[in-house]
Amino acid sequence: MSSTALALLAGCATYTNGADVDPITAAEAAQDYAPDIPEGTGYFASESRLPFHAPDFTQISEDDYLPAFEQGMAIQTAEVAAITGNPAAPDFENTIVALERSGAMLSRVASVFFQLTGTNTTDRLDAINTEISPRLSAHSDSITLNPELFARVKAVYDNRAAMAMTVEDARLLENTYDSMVHAGALLSDAEREQVKVINTELSTLTTEFGQLARDAMADQPLIVDTREELAGLSDSDIQAAADLAAEKGFPGKFAIALQNTTQQPLLPVLENRETREKLFRLSHDRADGTRAVDTRDLIARIALLRAQKAALFGKPDWASYTMYDRMAKEPKTALDFIEQMVPALAATQRREAELLNAAIRADGGDFTVQPWDWYRYANRIKAEQFSLDEDAVMEYFQLDRVLEDGIFFMAKELYGLTFERRDDIPVYHPDVWIYTVFEEDGSELGLFYFDPFQRPSKRGGAWMGNFVDQSDLTGNKPVIYNVLNVPKAPAGEPQLVSFDWVNTAFHEFGHAAHGLFADQRYESLSGTATARDFVEYPSQVHEMWATWPSILSNHAKHYETGETIPAEMIERIEAAAKFNQGYDFGEVVEAALLDMKWHALSPDEASALVGDPAAVDAFERRSLTDLGLEIELVPPRYRSTYFNHIFSSPAGYSAGYYSYLWTEMLDRDSRKWFRENGGLTRANGEHYRQTVLSRGGTLDYFDMFENFAGRQPDIQPMLEARGLVGGDEAADSEVSDGALPPSAVGEE
Repeated sequence: MSSTALALLAGCATYTNGADVDPITAAEAAQDYAPDIPEGTGYFASESRLPFHAPDFTQISEDDYLPAFEQGMAIQTAEVAAITGNPAAPDFENTIVALERSGAMLSRVASVFFQLTGTNTTDRLDAINTEISPRLSAHSDSITLNPELFARVKAVYDNRAAMAMTVEDARLLENTYDSMVHAGALLSDAEREQVKVINTELSTLTTEFGQLARDAMADQPLIVDTREELAGLSDSDIQAAADLAAEKGFPGKFAIALQNTTQQPLLPVLENRETREKLFRLSHDRADGTRAVDTRDLIARIALLRAQKAALFGKPDWASYTMYDRMAKEPKTALDFIEQMVPALAATQRREAELLNAAIRADGGDFTVQPWDWYRYANRIKAEQFSLDEDAVMEYFQLDRVLEDGIFFMAKELYGLTFERRDDIPVYHPDVWIYTVFEEDGSELGLFYFDPFQRPSKRGGAWMGNFVDQSDLTGNKPVIYNVLNVPKAPAGEPQLVSFDWVNTAFHEFGHAAHGLFADQRYESLSGTATARDFVEYPSQVHEMWATWPSILSNHAKHYETGETIPAEMIERIEAAAKFNQGYDFGEVVEAALLDMKWHALSPDEASALVGDPAAVDAFERRSLTDLGLEIELVPPRYRSTYFNHIFSSPAGYSAGYYSYLWTEMLDRDSRKWFRENGGLTRANGEHYRQTVLSRGGTLDYFDMFENFAGRQPDIQPMLEARGLVGGDEAADSEVSDGALPPSAVGEE
């Protein structure tokens, strides 16, 4: 027996509530230990037989999910009982790794079910979600708040200095211990019971919020009576509006579906100002009681429960409680970071509003700019100043070419990857495309699903996830999906996409690359299993390649003539990107501030909002006016009533929406590194893969960035890219240099 094993055994000799345990007797008992673990039945009881264990949707019915969830929970409960009942002294393998291995069936069903409820849900799936979510929360609590399990985990953790572990082993042990403490393992019995009650209620409320927010978007389109009200839309858009109206029970009328953000993509082209205002207000007033759906009291109750849970842990608010594992570590760091940008941003908003008002006057208008006018006139100024016609730009971006000749070409040049389309694996919707991903040496890396189109059964936005997580422990390779919400072209017409969707597609593939390049032993540390304020960083970096000349020349071809997009058009796109930052950047900053304000509430402050929807409205408004931003002109990207990122289940971005800004800082600084080191090269791709993309959640995030860039992150490239500093803007900014606040630079 090794000295490390002897030390561990000695260190655990008095385990089990302090009672003396004879090591020899314990070892003999452990040899005969054969816990009874039930076996599952049905499709999810074993791994799929398809390539990469991809889910076989031809073999899954809606009736399979609830029994599979129930069996999966029962099996994992037995697996945890086997860990706690093990007569052998706790060690890394029989406790930490055994816990990591547990719950395989539950993971299989959850990975499929929750992707479907996001992308192709039905009333039946929604009903199952409502029923199972609180039960899953209670099941999770039964593990993380299990005192016998925590005693074993703590025994291993307390003996870690005497153990020989890899870096990844050490991180798994630390994460397991920290997550159980964060869940309440060190609380009293009574406090743990309170946490369980809160968690169950939160699961119910956040699931309800997500469903109501989706319904308010999908079921409440703008209905108009005449084609004239839709002047400015193309014939195909008008026909799509007529088809949607008929589908919604309004034959002979026209309907415009809402998308998830406050601003709506058709606002700039609608010529009728009254129609623009109606569409904007329908979006802005979503789920706030103006119409059938009202989520305001749900929000207040969620905020109260979170504040009460934080108080049980001795924390002043939810943000302080939940940010324990973030790169920024604490709310003050995130807020200081955001507030650095506010003076320059506010000045930019006022300056751009004056430009828009001048354009309105020049157009003969007798009104001042409102949110429903903003993009129409901003786009007009862009077209005039930068000779940029958004519709003309779209003609160079056909979706299949963007993916296969753009994104996949980038992946080959940067990482040596190739992709092969396949039709032998069933999909959950006919619009989903699947590709096998190959390494440069021809070996299989993983599987990639692409689900691009908007549909009523899909929630808004764009995202990435895994059907199967990479893990050396299980031998599984990653099965990744990217989801977009591109409006689908009418049958027979080319599927063109806006440059914004091109950018989003590159962004989401950055997440996919993070998942595909996962190279971890343990699934819980694999790929995108990183801090919330780090996970968006690799995806944002990949946006830089959307305008890289060699990539554009390979895929950006006019859909009719085949002409490559002119270089001067791209130069105009990039120049125009710094214009309209008062809105583009402002709406994101405001959403981040709104999130932090909601999650800085004390229990008493949150309690005062429960049952008083008007108080919720007042709190939201007050939260956004304190810093002097022009919220009447630039509302937040999401109002509280449909802010799925922070109030739906799972709400991974609660007290974390700032992450998009934080990671943009890392992104812009990394783009600078790429440009200074030769750009799109295999050497650079390999360096980024080895230092960031393949590391998962195994390293300190500041260390990871420094391993890549050779220094700590700098905010200055972000401010310059946004056009917020430089020239006259610099005088308005309080940022004197690019350094982060001292509290953010790698401090624990």
